[in-house]
Amino acid sequence: MARLPRLVVPGQAHHVIQRGNDGQSVFRETADYLKFIDWLRDSGKLFKVAIHAYVLMPTHLHLLVTPADEQGLSRMMQWIGRHYVPYFNLKYGRSGTLWQGRFKATVLDAEHYLMTCCRYIELNPVRSGMVASPENYPWSSCLHHIGVKADPVVTDHPLYWRLGNTPFDREVAYKGLLERGINEADVAALTEATLKGWALGSTAFAAMLARQSQRRVLPVRRGRPAKPKA
Repeated sequence: MARLPRLVVPGQAHHVIQRGNDGQSVFRETADYLKFIDWLRDSGKLFKVAIHAYVLMPTHLHLLVTPADEQGLSRMMQWIGRHYVPYFNLKYGRSGTLWQGRFKATVLDAEHYLMTCCRYIELNPVRSGMVASPENYPWSSCLHHIGVKADPVVTDHPLYWRLGNTPFDREVAYKGLLERGINEADVAALTEATLKGWALGSTAFAAMLARQSQRRVLPVRRGRPAKPKA
């Protein structure tokens, strides 16, 4: 069966995962992270993709973004690849692909999942056992959200601004959310939806996306259809 085109909906939040081919490292030293972050910032502006959160892990990356049009997200990821992959290959004497196929993405019901996804992303180094606290990991948007330093990559989502009336209020409120963590059910739901490319949100949100995109946005339920009542 031919796979459905990737679902990208302008003006909606998307969670993106891009993994290294065969689990290989895609960032090996500080300069690699810095190069990628520069290109991430530039490409977001170039293709009108607002980047709300990110984390660069040694073997993969996560983004939380809102594209302004249907093509912007794919063009941004392609543009970054055209710059970063040759840089990485030349530096480390390798050739060929760096990424494990196409990037994965899901459209999120922002009211229900945006702040959860933001925590999911920034807590990734903690879940992986790399650091004890997310603010100890330098290659994410966490330090921006808790007010340690401004990050030019990040465009704050309106839902982040709802956390408080002042920057200090928002930073304290968000740090509290991080400290509460994220439950395993939300981790599993975000991971599965992103890897499979299905929308994640309420029934009403999925119905709205289906009407807007004129396509299926959720997997077909397994099993036989229910028999009509007599």
